[in-house]
Amino acid sequence: MKSDSHKGRQGLRRVLAALGYSLEGLGAAWRNEAAFRQEAILAAVLVPAAFFMPVSGIGKALLVGAVMLVLVVELLNSALEAAVDRVSLENHPLAKRAKDIGSAAVFLSLVSVPVVWGLVLLD
Repeated sequence: MKSDSHKGRQGLRRVLAALGYSLEGLGAAWRNEAAFRQEAILAAVLVPAAFFMPVSGIGKALLVGAVMLVLVVELLNSALEAAVDRVSLENHPLAKRAKDIGSAAVFLSLVSVPVVWGLVLLD
């Protein structure tokens, strides 16, 4: 397990260390989370498509932002689930509640994609 050795780093070294940890996190999500892989593939299609849509720069930002929000929420949900599972794999009402709430957050972010895209494109 890594220590917080990057906390003593400053400047560019700290930024590079943080970048490395972020890339490790993305890699772990890609390897271990099927939902993240599916959403990342969807993002790989929708984000470039957003730049070809006949909308303003703000419209494009909304289209991309809605898709990126799904990835962010999925990463947070996966982290929450991993932390809950680390504490105990035993069925517990609070663990279930935490996981269900995380799942609900992902669901709402997914629902926002067609809503935002529809509102922007039909404006």
